[in-house]
Amino acid sequence: MQNTIKTAVSFSGVGLHSGLPARVTIKPAGPECGIVFRRTDCALGQNDIPALWDQVLQSPLCTRIVNRHGVELSTVEHIMAALVGCGIHNALVEVSGPEVPIMDGSASVFVRGILSKGIRSSDAPVKAIRIVKPVEVRRGDATARLVPHETLLIEFSIDFEDTAIGSQKKTLNMSNGSFVRELSNSRTFCRQADVDAMLANGLAQGGTPGVNAVVFDGDRVICPGGLRHADEPVRHKMLDALGDLGLAGLPILGHYQGARAGHALTNDLLRALFADPEAFEVVECDAEMGARLPGAGVHLREIPEVA
Repeated sequence: MQNTIKTAVSFSGVGLHSGLPARVTIKPAGPECGIVFRRTDCALGQNDIPALWDQVLQSPLCTRIVNRHGVELSTVEHIMAALVGCGIHNALVEVSGPEVPIMDGSASVFVRGILSKGIRSSDAPVKAIRIVKPVEVRRGDATARLVPHETLLIEFSIDFEDTAIGSQKKTLNMSNGSFVRELSNSRTFCRQADVDAMLANGLAQGGTPGVNAVVFDGDRVICPGGLRHADEPVRHKMLDALGDLGLAGLPILGHYQGARAGHALTNDLLRALFADPEAFEVVECDAEMGARLPGAGVHLREIPEVA
């Protein structure tokens, strides 16, 4: 059945790129509402932004959504991953500024907050998008693909010149609480050269290595305390992909394959999917199918402890 959070939960922090303070509150919402973001610092009646693929204003550094009034919200991918990974289908997410706060650079703070408040089911059945034929998009040497599968399976590979990252590959089934256990505490990362470029362009104003990001420079990991996982970078890319796939508006049953993919390419993939009605079908989930959806079987006790 469709789920929402039992009671509201709030978070405060700063935006990774803007450096601006913001407060986020996740509130319960009724069946069929989906996930809706609301800018509380903007005019009433113009400040709601549906969390949907066709609201995305593509950016290489984060996922940014915009409504028909031109109201934008940046860096929604981590909180979207938390909502999807916890099996939340309906919620109103209020944000007091132009960017969702980065917190510790992962989704674990949002996940812990959601699960600590509890999840409430409705009488409305969940609908899901079942992939029935392959869809693929490319940009240079980066690819993203969806193929049929009975669950949401995320497979990702990355390859960086920095030897501290190198080549990494991982595949995970997103049911049975695996997102919470395996991915939720993996932090955003970047190369030192990218940090320098972002700062020169007025971005990454809220970034601090070890606090909300992991920085790599050749064979060095610039992060007091070290990595949370030996393959934390690829795990974070999978976290991002789950959040970006959440903008489909319904849970996906299919195998996502990303190679050097980023936010824009995953959005390209959703646009290609919905442009081809023969590539998918919308199904109403019974109990067996529901047990294979992202978020099924999540427990607060499974959230990894973080330093």
